[in-house]
Amino acid sequence: MMRTLPSEESFGEEDELRFVVENLGFSGSKIISTMTFWWPLLVLAFAFVICRFLLMLIPSNVPSIDVDASDVLDDGNQTKENSFIYIPSRRQTDKVQCYEPATMKYLGYYPALKPDEVRERVTQARKAQKIWAKSSFRQRRQFLRILLKYIIEHQELICNISSRDTGKTMVDASLGEIMTTCEKITWLLAEGERWLKPEYRSCGRSMLHKTAKVEFHPLGVIGAIVSWNYPFHNIFNPMLAAVFSGNSIVIKVSEYASWSGCFYMRIIQQALAAVGAPENLVEVITGFAETGEALVSSVDKIIFVGSPGVGRMIMKNAADKLIPVTLELGGKDAFIVCEDVDVPHVAQIAVRAALQSSGQNCAGAERFYVHRDVYSSFVAEVVKIVKSVTAGPPLAGKYDMGAICMQEHSEKLQSLVNDALDKGAEIVGRGSVGNIGEGAVDQYFPPTVIVNVNHTMKLMLEEAFGPIMPIMKFSSDEEAVKLANDSKYGLGCAVFSGSQHRAKHIASQLHCGVAAINDFASSYMCQSLPFGGVKDSGFGRFAGVEGLRACCLVKSVVEDRWWPFIKTKIPKPIQYPVAENGSEFQESLVEALYGLNIWDRLRALVNVIKILAEPNSPTSNKRRNE
Repeated sequence: MMRTLPSEESFGEEDELRFVVENLGFSGSKIISTMTFWWPLLVLAFAFVICRFLLMLIPSNVPSIDVDASDVLDDGNQTKENSFIYIPSRRQTDKVQCYEPATMKYLGYYPALKPDEVRERVTQARKAQKIWAKSSFRQRRQFLRILLKYIIEHQELICNISSRDTGKTMVDASLGEIMTTCEKITWLLAEGERWLKPEYRSCGRSMLHKTAKVEFHPLGVIGAIVSWNYPFHNIFNPMLAAVFSGNSIVIKVSEYASWSGCFYMRIIQQALAAVGAPENLVEVITGFAETGEALVSSVDKIIFVGSPGVGRMIMKNAADKLIPVTLELGGKDAFIVCEDVDVPHVAQIAVRAALQSSGQNCAGAERFYVHRDVYSSFVAEVVKIVKSVTAGPPLAGKYDMGAICMQEHSEKLQSLVNDALDKGAEIVGRGSVGNIGEGAVDQYFPPTVIVNVNHTMKLMLEEAFGPIMPIMKFSSDEEAVKLANDSKYGLGCAVFSGSQHRAKHIASQLHCGVAAINDFASSYMCQSLPFGGVKDSGFGRFAGVEGLRACCLVKSVVEDRWWPFIKTKIPKPIQYPVAENGSEFQESLVEALYGLNIWDRLRALVNVIKILAEPNSPTSNKRRNE
């Protein structure tokens, strides 16, 4: 029976607590019991968090490395002999000539290796790999930590070298070279070993007495032919995956970024030496087409980043020896803007997507599709931003955008623009070009916004690889999907909408390998994800779990679960010579294992047992003799 409530005058705090406890069915002993159970767990959890935090404050024991950079630092006092304006030669020689795209100042040269020299480098790398394949994950992680420490402490130097060799700004270099590489290293440190350990799989119904697993072994020597647009990251990206998975790697750097590539190799060499890795585990080679061809035919796998045309030639050369290839061949990424977005916010992202590294970005946005309801406001906002952008020598002043790296590429960009103008397009906004040297005028292209474009124009069909924003309107989601898929490329896309569900639905219908929802290129900063495309954008994946395991020999292994107590034995009806009821036995066994109806399976199982229990029946010899 519920107790009567005491009078208000005599109802103190103790009475209130006692009344609540008694009338709600609780007892003091139960409360104490519950607290006794949970309190130690809470204390342990809190202690664990505090310990983890304190461990983060303890400096890790990572040695520093010293990399000689005295010959690459620009002290502003270049002599006349080594600072002349470089006039590019149209013919290939035995030297790779290097220059600053932003100023056309000469940087020096490196040898164009002959096929025999390339094969010798691969041979040395193969010897080193046999040693490194036995290294521990602890040793490999230490190699990564040393690199990470050096990168963080020398960001300005690394970005400066990239800027001088490719013409990009320091900000563009930090975004595309430093952050991406640091993200890859930290992902490998956190998860790399996990994804290279044996992975156990289900063994199926017929192999219940077995265990099934996948092992990941080093392939041997990985070959990489990388592009010039991000020289630091394009070297480190395949190198990190190859070395961490137990391989050696030989990297052919672009003739347009050999100067920086050879310096970055010094960083790798010093880090490898610091962990006692064998010499020649990582090689950087310089040269032209024949250098690359020799590499393709000498290694165990090839990773190529470049154009579709060269990619096809690499496939053809690799086919002779059935060498596996991964091809990342650029793109013509679509940037879709729905009518329910915050226009000023998306416009800023759009301009960065188009102008990052002067538009020389594999995953850069090259086709902008904007809903007709916000088309005018979006164009106006983009034009306002682009007109504020100034291009110029990135190390000579405060410029928002740098130079075009490849010789004569500005001419190609202008040709694409002229074709669009001839077919009815209109330039509605351009940025400016700052104070540049007379010899480097052709190395710059002002950021440009073009409207009234359509898919008859080369600008909407061919990869531009430059700071051009062609903007086209659409009326429905279905039309946007159709336009975006109307391309021979299929690398990535970006879709913006106030409804995340709507943006995801649109992105799911686009035929490409990478998608960003309400963002641009964010998927590449998630280094657990694979990167690659379809159609003329190539095939295969680097980065992420798939990219790491692509550097491995993937081996399926099956073994007895309870060895030596249960072993595989061939059933008598199908032992050689095969019994006459062998076929009947097999049919019953199949139905017992895979039948859809439980009663049919039981009936078949009974028949299997019955056949096994029968004495040896006459073999099929008699039938064959007949």
